[in-house]
Amino acid sequence: MASKTFFALLFTLLILFASQTRVPVAEARMCQSQSHMFHGTCMRNHNCALVCRNEGFSGGRCRGFRRRCFCTRLC
Repeated sequence: MASKTFFALLFTLLILFASQTRVPVAEARMCQSQSHMFHGTCMRNHNCALVCRNEGFSGGRCRGFRRRCFCTRLC
């Protein structure tokens, strides 16, 4: 009788721990392309993102030493 209780407890703990493990979520890659409509030095990511959204991208940010606007979207 004690062995049945032990195995029932062990099985319950196994189910409990198995339900706590998480499957890693695959993240999509982010593609970047230099903006064609943004002119001048890119100082604020918000301004770059607005121009990129008008170009059909999901967002944008300032990058590099020359501070260019790069548009981003999921690949």
